[in-house]
Amino acid sequence: KVWLCEAEPHFSEALTSRSRLILRPHPKPLPQVCVFGVPVQTCPMVHPDMLNVHLVAHTHDDVGWLKTVDQYFYGIHNDVQHAGVQYILDSVISSLLVEPTRRFIYVEIAFFSRWWHQQTNATQEVVRDLVRQGRLEFANGGWVMNDEAATHYGAIIDQMTLGLRFLEDTFGKDGRPRVAWHIDPFGHSREQASLFAQMGFDGFFFGRLDYQDKRVREEKLEMEQVWRASASLKPPVADLFTSVLPNIYNPPEKLCWDTLCADKPIVEDRRSPEYNAEELVNYFLQLATAQGQHFRTNHTIMTMGSDFQYENANMWFRNLDRLIQLVNAQVIVPISNLNSTRNLNFLWLCNLTGSGNQGSDTFGPFPSETSPPEAPGWLSHLSSRPTPSRSLPQVLLSNALARLSGSKEDFTYCRNLNVSVCPLSQTAKNFQVTIYNPLGRKIDWMGGVVMLPSSDGQELLFPASVPALGFSIYSVSQVPGQRPHAHKPQPRSQRPWSRVLAIQNEHIRARFDPDTGLLVEMENLDQNLLLPVRQAFYWYNASVGNNLSTQVSGAYIFRPNQEKPLMVSRWAQTRLVKTPLVQEVHQNFSAWCSQVVRLYRGQRHLELEWTVGPIPVGDGWGKEIISRFDTVLETKGLFYTDSNGREILERRRDYRPTWKLNQTETRDPSPCPVDSLQVHRRLLKDDGRGVGEALLEDGLGRWGRGRHLVLLDKVRTAATGHRLQAEKEVLAPQVVLAPGGGPGTALFLAPPRFPQFSGLRRELPPSVHLLTLARWDQKTLLLRLEHQFAVGEDSGNLSSPVTLDLGDLFSAFTITYLQETTLVANQLRASASRLKWTPNTGPTPLPSPSRLDPATITLQPMEIRTFLASVQWEEHG
Repeated sequence: KVWLCEAEPHFSEALTSRSRLILRPHPKPLPQVCVFGVPVQTCPMVHPDMLNVHLVAHTHDDVGWLKTVDQYFYGIHNDVQHAGVQYILDSVISSLLVEPTRRFIYVEIAFFSRWWHQQTNATQEVVRDLVRQGRLEFANGGWVMNDEAATHYGAIIDQMTLGLRFLEDTFGKDGRPRVAWHIDPFGHSREQASLFAQMGFDGFFFGRLDYQDKRVREEKLEMEQVWRASASLKPPVADLFTSVLPNIYNPPEKLCWDTLCADKPIVEDRRSPEYNAEELVNYFLQLATAQGQHFRTNHTIMTMGSDFQYENANMWFRNLDRLIQLVNAQVIVPISNLNSTRNLNFLWLCNLTGSGNQGSDTFGPFPSETSPPEAPGWLSHLSSRPTPSRSLPQVLLSNALARLSGSKEDFTYCRNLNVSVCPLSQTAKNFQVTIYNPLGRKIDWMGGVVMLPSSDGQELLFPASVPALGFSIYSVSQVPGQRPHAHKPQPRSQRPWSRVLAIQNEHIRARFDPDTGLLVEMENLDQNLLLPVRQAFYWYNASVGNNLSTQVSGAYIFRPNQEKPLMVSRWAQTRLVKTPLVQEVHQNFSAWCSQVVRLYRGQRHLELEWTVGPIPVGDGWGKEIISRFDTVLETKGLFYTDSNGREILERRRDYRPTWKLNQTETRDPSPCPVDSLQVHRRLLKDDGRGVGEALLEDGLGRWGRGRHLVLLDKVRTAATGHRLQAEKEVLAPQVVLAPGGGPGTALFLAPPRFPQFSGLRRELPPSVHLLTLARWDQKTLLLRLEHQFAVGEDSGNLSSPVTLDLGDLFSAFTITYLQETTLVANQLRASASRLKWTPNTGPTPLPSPSRLDPATITLQPMEIRTFLASVQWEEHG
């Protein structure tokens, strides 16, 4: 028999009641079935001798997809996609008030906060009451449901902090999510799970994984696991109980009761020719029993909702009410005698009790969820194109720098420096260049600003020293009647008289084939390492379907038509530039593909800046463009990648550590191993995955530009290079210009009245990264410090614990009081109550942390510590 209860993925805070609940895995075949579906206080207790099926009423509201955020919220352009989030929330709240046994979860705080601020005080109080009762609950709680593969961990933390702070400020602990809910990202990274655990979540639901992996997990009853998400953090800091949703995040077939669905509603009237109640109940019992066979315990979950559903919530809830009533009417125990503790604590407790399954790998990349032959590689969990735009807080930074420097000039950004366009520097005879460094260490920066409108994009290149967490200001003036001396590239014919084509600085030497113009060798002069490496551009013909599958390559799907790519060109026309500050080889492969290979003075890596596009498709072929590196390294398919910019993961081509991969196509659609890097794509067909159009712009198409940095080093010292360089790339110096700043009598770089500022009294050690320094309120700052090296990663001492004295670290303020919090600053660490999931023994509360020393803190490898710091501002600060 079946017992139904509307449920939410949230845990009880009543440790005493939940710790008494002990359930055993049910035998197969199942003697009885029991399903759940009512709100927090009225949800029945679990039945040890039945299958407890938890129904979760939810909506998944993308914060921007086919429409803009505003169009989704207000329900505009429903001809593109029918979706109006404001109506969803209106309807859900009204339906919850009709029947006290109804429950609902909401996730995307970007939408909810906007809706909330448009409500009357009376409506807000009604919603607060629903949240207090647990009938409206929040899962995940981030501003958005972020991607997990192409996102940087810093951005993930920031957007989660933004959403969770709104919930904390609005609802207090009643609105605090206890479960992470990532139902739609295309792949799940280990670092994301680690961050969720450090944020204080008790568990994690996700929807998408490789269909082969899912099949194995269902057979082995491993749809749940304790995800050990860090090799450096001491367990259970990064341990997270994780569960795979059985149906991605959609309702079961035939049981979707939304205006966007076509399934029949439940008809209970036996006199009606449309009577179907008995048929649907029997169907549900069979479905629940079959699904329960894949879980170790007698608990399973069904998601009752999908994309932008519940705009007419009454349709969903009326049918769920009927389903619950009809199913539970067959159970001997009355529903009134079965009151549950808060939320789904019973689901998580029971799922883990008696389970020894533990995993530490990652979920991705993977094919689509369907079985072969419809199983080409999903690309969306990386990005439809590898050239995402970079958003900068331009106005905020400009205003801050103006105030700190005492300048009254209007600061301006040159948004198009990447295409050698900067109106201010191209028109003004005098201007100032302010360089801001957000890192906790001094940097030596080599930068350029476009000079003159008639200079053919010539740059003024100069070295600059910028202090830690600070800025330097330089003044530039033009000599009247004179033009700056420029180092022009010297063109080289295809067969030059000189047989040597190379660039070199103090640390790196790169050699090119003088006949083809292609990179052929790289040398680390410090380590005496020489590596033959050949780099060139290739393209795949995008599939338009074949006898194996009708699936085409598109915005979501990467499916080339052939196993081996074609070269864009076997040779490049080259030009050589050598100055005291930089050496470059300019390579032109075709009318739409070029590259500059560059070495700045003092640089320890080779920089390859490519420009691709517009990609020609006049031949009727869509194209996937890659930059490929061929080396003599014998890797045996083994390689390493970062996870969201933090810990390094070992990977092996065509191998999965917990299940055997069956490669269903003649080529590997995975973007790994990383000898090939996709740089651009232009496609002629829609892949049928929801976008409804080909990845094909009007007109000639788009340009794409990006950089690849290549470091050559030994394993024992490589971490120092790639860790510190990655930090510099992600938090690169920001350049702001302002008019004025010089007498206009000479071309010079001169310091202004206040040339430099540093927010630190001393630099941070190389292993420590200042992740966050932001105003929390008028007297409090949010401070995050992290150890950016893993255990055993560095042969020196960079992987060792680091102790910092925060007392007088900052120049503009003094910390007077320090409170440590969880990663997202919504709970004090000393009072945070996260469950410790221990296989075979069940959960126990985490021990309280030791007392915080207000002056010094210690960071363990890969540890991030978050603080709310009360500060006393200096008079000049």
